[in-house]
Amino acid sequence: MAITSLDPGPGAAALQAWGGQMAAFGSNETVVDKVLPDMLHLIDAHWHQFPPMNPLWHGLLGFVIGVLGFISVTGNGMVVYIFTTTKSLKTPSNILVVNLAFSDFLMMFMMAPPMVINCYNETWVFGPLACQLYACAGSLYGCVSIWTMTMIAFDRYNVIVKGIAAKPMTINGALLRVFFIWAFSLAWTVAPLFGWGRYVPEGNMTACGTDYFDQSISNMTYILLYSIACYYAPLFLIIYSYFFIVQAVAAHEKAMREQAKKMNVASLRSSDQANTSAECKLAKVALMTISLWFMAWTPYLVINYAGIFKTMTISPLVTIWGSVFAKANAVYNPIVYGISHPKYRAALYARFPGLSCQSAPEDTGSVASAATATEEKPSA
Repeated sequence: MAITSLDPGPGAAALQAWGGQMAAFGSNETVVDKVLPDMLHLIDAHWHQFPPMNPLWHGLLGFVIGVLGFISVTGNGMVVYIFTTTKSLKTPSNILVVNLAFSDFLMMFMMAPPMVINCYNETWVFGPLACQLYACAGSLYGCVSIWTMTMIAFDRYNVIVKGIAAKPMTINGALLRVFFIWAFSLAWTVAPLFGWGRYVPEGNMTACGTDYFDQSISNMTYILLYSIACYYAPLFLIIYSYFFIVQAVAAHEKAMREQAKKMNVASLRSSDQANTSAECKLAKVALMTISLWFMAWTPYLVINYAGIFKTMTISPLVTIWGSVFAKANAVYNPIVYGISHPKYRAALYARFPGLSCQSAPEDTGSVASAATATEEKPSA
């Protein structure tokens, strides 16, 4: 009689392990069960009602954050390197662009690796102090990024709207603005470390952020005032600046067309390479900037407001989107403020020829660098 082996083999063992994990996912366990004991005091009772997230979500989140981190660190690193080592790009206006890229570089360089590790472990594994510092860093770099975009908008407003009457920004002026941005942002983001507001793990337990379930006056006032200081105020100022920039450029284009008509010429410009008018280009870039900014931070703001005002049920899966969209902001900022800069493209192709998809990069002009171009060519 043949003796049949009772060993199920490695394939069956793996299947049993996966089945056990899926059984836990469908059982009475909660998303909090994997949280380490020293983190439990930071977990709000709200999260105890949700089952563990499907491991596939953790895997997908870790993969996406890893890819975004690589793109952001590489892209922003190139922006900082090119702008700081190319003589023609060392202008006061571009100091703000470098600050934006540096902030976005730090965000993903410091925040993507811990989150990937936590996604692999399906919970926060670095302890309470690291959770506080992680959340503080995320808020700091996000606020620095937002206010740097605001200062860039101010610089363009000063050069384009005021024209020759504007006082040009100096190197010292740009550095002073950078110092103000970091000091202002730091003051707001370290406040929870000293008792005004609180940083806690997010619902997916792999990242940390503001506590939007604490209904205390201290915590609610912090979230509301912080949203005004680092969301509504810069948003209003950016829209204000671009509104008058578009208006000024449209008026300038109209005046040039009328003058050309009086002189019986097609155009006063030396080269009209595109049919699209300058004001339309400017409006598109302004719309892109503000739209991407909205896309990045509005989901996180909605989650915070939904928590403190109890307007919707926040699940662990919902909190994933706040983390992904906010961190994605660090990826496309260098595209808007760096790649669209013609001199940056030329320097990039010169240093890394393999990145060029054409034999000679064409200088089609960049509305994103309108302030710099106007400074360099005041007679234009």
